[in-house]
Amino acid sequence: MARTSLKITPLTPAIGAVIEGIDLRRPLSENDIAEIGAALDDRLVIFFENQPLTPVQQRDFAARFGPLYLHPFYPGHEQAREIMVLEHDATRRANADRWHNDVTYLARPPKAAVLCTEDIPPLGGDTLWANMYLAYETLSDPMKDFVGRLRAVHSFAKNFTPERFAALGMDDRRDAMYAQHPPVSHPVARTNTSTGRKALFINQDFTSHIEGLSQRESETLLRFLFEHMTAPEFQVRWRWSAGTVAMWDNRWTQHCALADYFPAHRLVRRATIIGEVPV
Repeated sequence: MARTSLKITPLTPAIGAVIEGIDLRRPLSENDIAEIGAALDDRLVIFFENQPLTPVQQRDFAARFGPLYLHPFYPGHEQAREIMVLEHDATRRANADRWHNDVTYLARPPKAAVLCTEDIPPLGGDTLWANMYLAYETLSDPMKDFVGRLRAVHSFAKNFTPERFAALGMDDRRDAMYAQHPPVSHPVARTNTSTGRKALFINQDFTSHIEGLSQRESETLLRFLFEHMTAPEFQVRWRWSAGTVAMWDNRWTQHCALADYFPAHRLVRRATIIGEVPV
């Protein structure tokens, strides 16, 4: 396969890289897409600086990696409804400052996401990602064996509470959205079927409990795993600038978007790429 001129600069031993040598605003070849996909497989979250994509360009780039998800709660961009707009300021405070995978309440959770930055506060608003392969692999062998046999329930309603619906004046849609998104079950440690590696796949936003355990057992184990999976040595922290494109693998990472910039304005856009049923 012919090589592109991609320059890949790792950010930490565990995760993350800056990608140079490609313009995402231009038509990309199949080889370009394959090279970007390989970099993502290796580094799990990748960053392209100084590439201010339009919403349509962002949608078209993300769609090269699979069909896109339309989020039921957040508004889509007027130019491309597949692009979710995340805007916060003094009247709309951010609330994604917990470690999580996106949209794990689906039977087929997203495999990846593409985020573009439009307006970034002068200070704060960094995002952190953590490598969930390492979170699993650094457990003791008995714990790996134990969690590898467990399944957990993921719930739309755990994160999208009645209070959130009320705050946005969406009470009339709440019951229908709950009915459309019943709880689902996923492995606590999901497997990459291409490599055989396992990664922890539970998160604070959507995982309600572990199946087959008592409430106390489930809460205790989840509390331990949530703490373990955010160890600093698994992480990368990214300081944003306007016009940056980030792409991450939602299956094998978690992220936390810091909300320390209130009341400053922050506007970013996300495209979400549909994935497969976890195994």
